[in-house]
Amino acid sequence: MRTAMETAPVQTAELPTTPCSVVWSRGHAYVLEGFRARWVGRDDRGRPHAITGAEMQRRGWTLTRTA
Repeated sequence: MRTAMETAPVQTAELPTTPCSVVWSRGHAYVLEGFRARWVGRDDRGRPHAITGAEMQRRGWTLTRTA
């Protein structure tokens, strides 16, 4: 049996800063592109999508995929 703490997404106050770090936002994985300091992923239609760290903070993110 899983506790509420185990099933709740864990979110730190700061986004990861290591290149190739992965975070999840709105059901999509985003990878930190180190040389440009932007988060790159795919939108709902599979098209490439890049956002800034500030936008990622506004959207909300987790280190683990959620349902």
